Amino acid sequence: MISKTRASRNPWISLLVAVVAALAAVLTAPGSAAHAAGPGGGTVRHGLSQPDYSYADAIREAVWVDTGLDGDGDGRTDRVAVDIVRPSEPAKAGRKVPVIMDASPYYSCCGRGNENQIKTYDAAGDIVQAPLFYDNYFVPRGYATVLVDLAGTDRSDGCVDIGGPSDVQSAKAVVDWLGGRAKGWSARAGGQRVKADWTTGNVGMIGKSWDGTIANGVAATGVRGLKTIVPISSISSWYDYYFHQGAPLQDGPEWLSDYVESDSAHANCAAEQQKIIDGSPRTGDWTPFWTARDYVKDAGKVKASVFAVQGMQDLNVRTKNFGQWWQALSAQGVERKVWLSQTGHVDPFDYRRAAWVPTLQRWFDHYLLGVNNGIQHEPMADIERSVDHWTTDPVWPAPGTRDTALTLGPTATGGLGTLGTGRAGTGTESFTDDPGLWEEDWAATADTATPDKAVFTTGVLAKDLRVAGGGTVTVTAASSTTSAHLSAVLVDLGPETIRDYLGGGEGITTLGTRSCYGESTAGDSACYLDTAADTESVDHNVFSRGWADLGHYKSLAHGVRLTPGKPYTMTIQLAATDHVVPAGHRLALIVAGTDGGLILPPDTTPKVSVDLKRSVVRLPLVGGAGALRTVPAATAPHALSVPRPAAPAPSFTAAADLG
Repeated sequence: MISKTRASRNPWISLLVAVVAALAAVLTAPGSAAHAAGPGGGTVRHGLSQPDYSYADAIREAVWVDTGLDGDGDGRTDRVAVDIVRPSEPAKAGRKVPVIMDASPYYSCCGRGNENQIKTYDAAGDIVQAPLFYDNYFVPRGYATVLVDLAGTDRSDGCVDIGGPSDVQSAKAVVDWLGGRAKGWSARAGGQRVKADWTTGNVGMIGKSWDGTIANGVAATGVRGLKTIVPISSISSWYDYYFHQGAPLQDGPEWLSDYVESDSAHANCAAEQQKIIDGSPRTGDWTPFWTARDYVKDAGKVKASVFAVQGMQDLNVRTKNFGQWWQALSAQGVERKVWLSQTGHVDPFDYRRAAWVPTLQRWFDHYLLGVNNGIQHEPMADIERSVDHWTTDPVWPAPGTRDTALTLGPTATGGLGTLGTGRAGTGTESFTDDPGLWEEDWAATADTATPDKAVFTTGVLAKDLRVAGGGTVTVTAASSTTSAHLSAVLVDLGPETIRDYLGGGEGITTLGTRSCYGESTAGDSACYLDTAADTESVDHNVFSRGWADLGHYKSLAHGVRLTPGKPYTMTIQLAATDHVVPAGHRLALIVAGTDGGLILPPDTTPKVSVDLKRSVVRLPLVGGAGALRTVPAATAPHALSVPRPAAPAPSFTAAADLG
């Protein structure tokens, strides 16, 4: 059942609160003088750069930057297209400006943002429409916006290599050019040398999905001049986009490169395409191909601050990518901030616009313009606790979060067990893989024994239980066949209203009205379609997931065939989350086989037995083991109410569309 009542009321209240909070923060920020000069000569008022410059009169130009690579094998180094919009007034006065940069493969094939905007050009080849609001809003405030076509896409040379050295170098070379360390040209071939003598060399990279992934990759090179990145729903390790501990999440990466490549790349990049196929076998084994696309291992090189944004119900770029990147950055002491929403693969401009724009501006003003507005001292984390209701934490995961061991126990009904802090049970629970079912089917029948799953639940909670971070499920399991895939999901059992992340808008609905952020021209409007929360009333909510191929129990480097009946121990990593299971609800762990639509099935249909005594769940609970309190069974209310409608499993094609 769809509930629109909450969506029609709460967004306006929460937006008002968010705007008031943002304004209060800037008005009380340290060093927020009423009229201070920014590096480009513009004014800063109350900690915010002001729209002093004309967007209509902005300089629009195209430059091709030499990457130093020859991916398409044509005998000359590849040049990537760089479209620039920058204010004319500082240029005339000889003042330099910082850069906001979005490097993307999507500017011609697919579009950016909720309205799928693409680049458009005038007769001279200079950009007319730059997708998204960054140019409209930030150019009048003294920034240049730089939009880069990744190698092999749109107007760039080279080949797409799916997050590899060519993709990353496409953008890093532009950062180097902006810092005076690489060559730029006025044309794709030949032309005159062009220098970026108009910029301070301070660069902030931003982008959603593949765009933000490239920001992660460039930051992991430690390139000079990159002061901050804002990755939105982005990949940190490409292996974890295509596999989860050996279990394939979708088909191979070669189709994606083919999807975004330009016509010229299609004609010249067959060799690179074959390298992608050869380097990413569907075995689930970790190969050198994946090592070259793992940015987490290089987190120690990151010098830029990081403002990460992630939808906790993103089934495209799944939150394991965010969680491991955040953990690695934390270990290196990187300055960072995070927003965690209850949406799927959605940009914050489309679910919290009125708060997002001033927050992003303050972030860029601080790290690129040097404005002392205090944003780096504010709470680290904004969490969407319920639909359009946000809370903050000084650090994330929240203070007092401790990894807590929970044990599995049997009940009198096979397939239904217990989850708690007591002594581990004995015996086994079994299930038979059914690739035609998925986590929504399992959760909808959590209190019914079925042959496709094993369910372990707590009693009814006496107080709220908060899970903040990524947990693990260690199972000792035996398969009846030579292969088996395992799924482990955490479920909140009880009635609530959530964003409909399985809907077409992944938690938002697009309205017919528009709101404007920045200045417009005839060819580039600053006015974007408004959105509202798309909500659903449910009786269960899957909030964290993990998958694995049991044949990779020992190592990701090489999977093995299983010996039927032999027990193997494997630890399944659960995706990072921040979820409160309310008092009166129950927490459930479901262990099953193929999560249909989210992972691909094995080549057999196994029956899997789980040894309860040799299995354990470890969850990051705020307050530790003492936070898990249940009411006596005799007094526990019924936690379930309105049944959730059956939801179809997502298709691999839809899930694999990275944009």
